[in-house]
Order: sequence, then C-alpha cells, then structure tokens
Amino acid sequence: MEIRMRIPLTLLSAAALLALGACGHNVEQRAATGAVAGAVVGGPVGAAAGAAVGTAVSKTTDR
Repeated sequence: MEIRMRIPLTLLSAAALLALGACGHNVEQRAATGAVAGAVVGGPVGAAAGAAVGTAVSKTTDR
C-alpha cells in the first residue's frame, strides 16, 4: 500500500477509535468498547491504546 493511502487510513482509524472510545455508560463499558475498536484497527497494541482512550474519555466525561 502506498504511503499516500496509509496516512488517510490511519487518521480515519484514529478518529473511529476516539469516537468508539466514548461509547458506553461507565468506565468499564467505554474501556471495553475502545479496546475492541483498537484491536480491530491495530491488533494488541491498538487494544491497549483503545482501552486507555476509553478510560480517559470516561474520566473526562464523568467530571
């Protein structure tokens, strides 16, 4: 895949990860949703990043 195609795909995947990280009603649900979305996009590293994003979004939203 060309680099010109990877950059938009990566940005779109990151945006989807952030959007899905906010789904849910509590910290556990948001972390789980982010982890699943991250796993689809980036494998195990993406799962960890997605869980972190879901947790961070939850902490910010709940304040």
